[in-house]
Amino acid sequence: MGQTAEVIAVAWTAVVSLAAWLWLLLCQGFFWRTDVRLPPRREPGTWPSVCVVVPARDEAAVLPDSLPALLAQDYPGRAEVFLVDDGSTDGTGELARELARRHGGLPLTVASPGEPPAGWTGKLWAVRHGIALARARAPEYLLLTDADIAHAPDSLRELVAAAGAGGFDAVSLMARLRVASGWERLVVPAFVYFFAQLYPFRWIGRRGTRTAAAAGGCVLLRAETAERARIPDAVRQAVIDDVALARAVKGAGGRIWLGLADRVDSVRPYPRLGDLWRMVSRSAYAQLRHRPPVLLGTVLGLLLVYLVPPVALVAGVLGGSAPAAVPGGLAWLVMAGTYLPMLRYYRQPWWLAPLLPFTALLYLLMTVDSAVRHHRGRGAAWKGRTYPRPEAVADEG
Repeated sequence: MGQTAEVIAVAWTAVVSLAAWLWLLLCQGFFWRTDVRLPPRREPGTWPSVCVVVPARDEAAVLPDSLPALLAQDYPGRAEVFLVDDGSTDGTGELARELARRHGGLPLTVASPGEPPAGWTGKLWAVRHGIALARARAPEYLLLTDADIAHAPDSLRELVAAAGAGGFDAVSLMARLRVASGWERLVVPAFVYFFAQLYPFRWIGRRGTRTAAAAGGCVLLRAETAERARIPDAVRQAVIDDVALARAVKGAGGRIWLGLADRVDSVRPYPRLGDLWRMVSRSAYAQLRHRPPVLLGTVLGLLLVYLVPPVALVAGVLGGSAPAAVPGGLAWLVMAGTYLPMLRYYRQPWWLAPLLPFTALLYLLMTVDSAVRHHRGRGAAWKGRTYPRPEAVADEG
């Protein structure tokens, strides 16, 4: 009787998991599709002025692969770059000046704001300093881009044209992350897949929806809107600053758009599992707003949605229980099918799709580790700085 009850419990849990996957497939903004891209360019009659702000802390290893491409932008209007050296110890500022002298292109200003005061993350303090310098030029747009992002020569043109044609106050591209090592192939496409599941791109650009997100590596922002939304002061403590920025813009009445990039790439390597683990765990608990009940719900949700299907299939096959094996197998099939478009976008083989439950387990462990680190006082640690839970603006948006 006990074994029968266990089989029945597994079967019903698998049915619930399958129902969850059917709902995700059809009712979560078609998050699994990868066709949300910048529309074909419609060039304006007059190109607006743009100032590019690049916060950089200890980025000497990636700047040679990213900064020359940014300086080489083929932009018909007035544009210049402000690289803000956030207390680097590896010669980031000096290297940036040398690259500008060597490659030419857009005018480059390198500045340093000093250490951030209490209540500010280092990146946002650097962004604040860069925006203050840019406002002296009275630009119509600000491009906030990370130091590890390599832009195609027409990237700025595409972003500005899309913002103007669509009437958007913020246009953001999810840069194509580096996928070279075995761990990167396993973990990186899933990172973007999970992000799109949380923030379906189709919902973000739709009027009247509350869904708001951006990709911090590449955000074109209307300068007037940035001032109205008090960017970055309104999000100064945010560890997940891109989502917080998007919420602030949308809260101020602005329209935002987020999609996948075709020719905007991150050159930062994450060759080992430990590198990827630190990248995810530094902000995973902040994504859950440092709330233990939300953490518990997230863990249970990941187990139900991603781990139950393969367990139910294997248990059903070994135990000769079709009521457990069939819904478990179907749920696993839907899961893998929704992951295939992201794998194709990253030019990865199809056989990685059935491994998504294993990758989800890794993310579950990273999330739990993020919470443990926070409660041990290590918080969100990044490049020598540790950020505790924000008190003044704990719940951005």
